[in-house]
Order: sequence, then structure tokens, then C-alpha cells
Amino acid sequence: MFEHLADFQMDVLKEVGNIGAGNAATALSKLLDKPVDMQVPKVNLLPFEAITNIVGGSEQVVIAIFLRVVGDAPGNMFFVIQPASAKKLLERIAGLEIEEEEDRFSEMEYSALHEIGNILAGSYLSSLADFTKLSLQPTVPSLAVDMAGAILSFGLMEYGAMGDRALLIDTKFLEGQDAVEGHFFLIPDPESFGKMFAALGVPVE
Repeated sequence: MFEHLADFQMDVLKEVGNIGAGNAATALSKLLDKPVDMQVPKVNLLPFEAITNIVGGSEQVVIAIFLRVVGDAPGNMFFVIQPASAKKLLERIAGLEIEEEEDRFSEMEYSALHEIGNILAGSYLSSLADFTKLSLQPTVPSLAVDMAGAILSFGLMEYGAMGDRALLIDTKFLEGQDAVEGHFFLIPDPESFGKMFAALGVPVE
């Protein structure tokens, strides 16, 4: 149905991403009591099976914040970031002292990542709900550190078959000239994409 989106349809998705990024930057700035800049995100619609390639392959160890979206258009949300990028994010954005070992995180670091992921997911979901006027609520998010393939498989096992398309928002945090990139995925249930696009006033076949 959505293999070939028109430019104006992608513009709608990009606007959702832009507003979500702005909301997230504001919320993170308040949490950290310092300015947090976020680039205008890249937004795309891609096949579900392409997600693992985007984050480095199915065997790439990643940190993922996962939550379920409930309401008028249910689905699954992931914020995925590689450990090295997570360390940079915590050090440069949150100002935490980071241990040298790339794949080891303290409880405080996990807690900070959990909160950052929670704010990001909530900001994007809120912008989507505002745009569509649909009732969309997040469940309590969970954090996992594992291979990307295993994390996505868990989502499938936990909630059954997900949709075959994902909305990808590549998020870049900026401070000075440094950039830290994470990947935000919204994977609506099979019947939810049509509801979202219809609510956005986008014609679908």
C-alpha cells in the first residue's frame, strides 16, 4: 500500500518528526538544565525487515528502549542506539563521567538512557497524536541490551505479528560540532497505518 509515497505524504511524516524532535529537545533541556540541540530528523518509511540493517545488522549489540502504543492505532515503538553512541550521548549531552569499557554501563547510566529514550518516544508519540487527533498512549517503557535481531524478535513474540512497515526517524543530538545518532522506529500494527494516514488526511489505496 505504501511502497510509493507521494512527496506530500512524506512531508506529512517529516513534519511529525520535526515537531517530535522539537518537543524532545525542549523536554531534555528541562531535564538536564542545559541546552540540547537536535537536528531536523530524517524520516522514512521502510520494510520491517530492513530495520536490523539500519542499526548495524541482526548481530549488532544495541541498547533499545521498547514500549507498546495503545489506543486508536496500536503499535510498537523502539529507540535504538549502539553502545558507543550511547556512551557519547551520556557524556556529551547528560554530562556523566563514563567508564572506558564500551559495552558496560552502570545502573545510573542505564537509568539516564531509559529516561532519555522515554522522553524521545513520548515526544514523537505526542506529536503524532496531536497531528492525527487519535488517542495514542505509551505503556511503561522497558530497556534491553542485546543483539538487534533478538530485541526485534522479542517484540514479535511479545505482541504477535507486527506490521510489515516501519516509520523510521533518525535522530541526531548535537552539542557543538559533535553529533550522536540514534534510531527511532514506530511499527504500527497491520491495521493502524491506514488509520493514521486517514486521520492525517492522506489518501491511501
